[in-house]
Amino acid sequence: MARDPRIDAYLAALPADQRELLQRLRAQIARLLPGAAETISYGMPAFAIDGRAIVWLAGWKAHCSIYPLTDAFLKAHATELKGYGRTKGSLHFTPKAPLPDGLVERLVLDRLAEVEAGRG
Repeated sequence: MARDPRIDAYLAALPADQRELLQRLRAQIARLLPGAAETISYGMPAFAIDGRAIVWLAGWKAHCSIYPLTDAFLKAHATELKGYGRTKGSLHFTPKAPLPDGLVERLVLDRLAEVEAGRG
């Protein structure tokens, strides 16, 4: 996967701890979605397959986020998600409380399956 220089610039503007956290998340997503293209969508780094965004990530003042968090994923992983902030569509985490690799993998692969099935 080719790295998008706009994502490099986005991450470079973040505080070091958030930048490092999102760089690790970026690398993990790239491994999980080897056919995806990096892009910027809605002003955030995103990974798209065949022009359809699968996941987004972002750094904010007090947390980082990964999008989207679907109702089905929330319901299936409610116990694992305890302690993490969220909105209807995003999951919040911090450098002090990063997302476990296994949870990220399930979120990304569930989202990919949803998109491939035409539900997302």
